Amino acid sequence: MRLWRHLAAVQSALAAALDRLRSPLLLACRLYVSWQFLKSGWGKLGNWDTTLYLFREEYRVPLLPPDWAAVAGAFGETVLPLLLIPGFASRPAALGLFFVNAVAVISYRHVLLASGYEAALAQHVLWGFMLLVLMAFGPGRISLDQAAIGSGAGRAIA
Repeated sequence: MRLWRHLAAVQSALAAALDRLRSPLLLACRLYVSWQFLKSGWGKLGNWDTTLYLFREEYRVPLLPPDWAAVAGAFGETVLPLLLIPGFASRPAALGLFFVNAVAVISYRHVLLASGYEAALAQHVLWGFMLLVLMAFGPGRISLDQAAIGSGAGRAIA
């Protein structure tokens, strides 16, 4: 029984120490995944003719006309990360980026699911997982969402 109490105390101390890493890890997730999407969005905006060509000829976005899909993709990849970085409307931004990521995989599945592209697909899976973590746990204490909650404004944000 004494050993059990000792193990429980050690586990409790370890959990408390690791809990201090939660907000920095959530911040790291927000920054990493935002950077990945921003690079793609800036690339789309930087060469719009190529972007339109790719959406018309290479990507197979369901339901949307190619030009609309290009605008929606570029918007999602630039605006949503800019919300996620400071942690403002983090869960809706993460949900939006999760959707952008899913549409990218669906639209480019003829390449991503081909042999030799496992690493590219794995990147999308990683980003999707990180976005799910942010949706489930929120942005952490290092965020504008948390600042709004701490000030008493917008309790529904967390």
